[in-house]
Amino acid sequence: MSYIVDFKNVSTVGLESSPVAEALAGLRANEARYFMTKYKHEFTVIPASESQENLDYVNRILKEERNIEFAAKPLETSQFQVENIQFTYVFYEDGLGLNVMYTVDDSKKRAVGFKLSEGMEVPAELGKFKFARQKSKLAGTIRGSFFVIKGQY
Repeated sequence: MSYIVDFKNVSTVGLESSPVAEALAGLRANEARYFMTKYKHEFTVIPASESQENLDYVNRILKEERNIEFAAKPLETSQFQVENIQFTYVFYEDGLGLNVMYTVDDSKKRAVGFKLSEGMEVPAELGKFKFARQKSKLAGTIRGSFFVIKGQY
């Protein structure tokens, strides 16, 4: 069942099993606010158990581009297109929020972004990445990093 993320009344719906559920809910709401403000798009998530195709897509990119396989359990995904950019999100139980930004018509603007919820450790799989800090009213301190996608997906 899909869930439209409310960034005014932050809820942990779907994220309850996470040890950092409140911070992860804030991170998810932060993304929802961004898409509503920038694109007037409602950010909708679905349980990972109902979105194997999204998980397979993200896992293929991670494996082929950087040989990354996350041990953490995926809780929710989202996939949509705004303007010429296809976005795929995965929110993991450990507090990681991942997004694939894939421009349809410009191979130079494609990347995988990682955002760490406040209170979570850097996953071992991302140990070699450097993370920048960003403050958010909804999510506290978010640490983020990314890599550019070189292949075609």
